Amino acid sequence: MGRDEVHSRGWRIIALVLAAAGICLAGTGSGQNVDSGSFSVFVDGKRVATEKFNIQQRGAGSVATGEVRVGDAGGAPSQTSELQLTSSGELKRYEWHELSPSQAEAVVTPNEPFLVEQLTTAPGKKPMQQPFMVPVTTMILDNNFFFQRQILAWRYMASGCKPVNGRTECRLAPTKYGVLIPQDLTSAQVTVAYSGKEKVNLHGSERELYRLNLSTEGAEWALWLDDNYKLQRVVKAGENTEVVRD
Repeated sequence: MGRDEVHSRGWRIIALVLAAAGICLAGTGSGQNVDSGSFSVFVDGKRVATEKFNIQQRGAGSVATGEVRVGDAGGAPSQTSELQLTSSGELKRYEWHELSPSQAEAVVTPNEPFLVEQLTTAPGKKPMQQPFMVPVTTMILDNNFFFQRQILAWRYMASGCKPVNGRTECRLAPTKYGVLIPQDLTSAQVTVAYSGKEKVNLHGSERELYRLNLSTEGAEWALWLDDNYKLQRVVKAGENTEVVRD
């Protein structure tokens, strides 16, 4: 079985996993909403940023967008991003824009069989171009955008989950993924591991959520998803950083 067939099969399983939870990811027509909402980012208990996001099925692929605002949800966004994927999980295009306090942008596109990025660090400055010898199925995991971590979690859960007798059963082993971090003009490897279900207090009530551990170079993150596979909470180990779905 070839690499493209493996990734295509994995993306179809994602659709089955989410469909089992009442969420459609593929084959639903143009403009079908998959998930939308906002995350609040807290450091030392103080709200420092808000991310608003939207994930939609459009035709034969999906488009995910995010906006980051400093402080509460008011005011203009300081950063935006848009991630376009094919129905088999291949990258079509990724854009990141910093709007304030400075201006910068990054664009990642396929250059078969690999990816290429153009990063502009200031208006009028010549873009830096960086090819990456990685497959087009490589995930984007950019700074500050937590909806991208949710999409990575979906891909991971699809690798070991399948519908059985009307419910979803998961057998998940720790898995390594290659990712791109466009703002840093770099690639990296991350490991995702399933840690079972945990009881977590959210918004004043106790909920039982799936826990995933995301390990990156120099950082450990815990992710909690609900029974609909929607990201609810993120905590960075060793720091007083917490991200909570509003």
